[in-house]
Amino acid sequence: MWLYVLVFFFTFFFMEFMAWFSHKYIMHGFLWNLHADHHKKDHDSWFERNDTFFIFYAIVSIIFFLLWKNDILEVGLAIGLGIFAYGLTYFLVHDIFIHQRFKLFRNSNNRYARAVRRAHKMHHKHIGKGNGECFGMLIVPFKYFK
Repeated sequence: MWLYVLVFFFTFFFMEFMAWFSHKYIMHGFLWNLHADHHKKDHDSWFERNDTFFIFYAIVSIIFFLLWKNDILEVGLAIGLGIFAYGLTYFLVHDIFIHQRFKLFRNSNNRYARAVRRAHKMHHKHIGKGNGECFGMLIVPFKYFK
């Protein structure tokens, strides 16, 4: 049982690194065409091309669920749930709390919440592909806590 709990938490925290890495080197790299509309709205739709990345990670999570279900990978359920939990957290923090795609959590104003918003605002200050900063989501540089 403890192995599955450890794998779940390791996966969840590893996903923060994956979010940073894929955001910096993939979204602001060779797949910028899918991410650009998140920095500069060029459409009238509620959906963004950027939402494609959410689908990718959902598929990866489902693959781990299937590996577990088919007795191929015993810890597949813990990995799949860790990816899912990070995805849900990312959605709540990024899409709802920061970008207000749904009008919830508008009055959250603690020190961590302000730091997350500041860091993300600095990221969106750059509307182009290069010169970005703050590519992670949950781990915020200390300078934004001031």
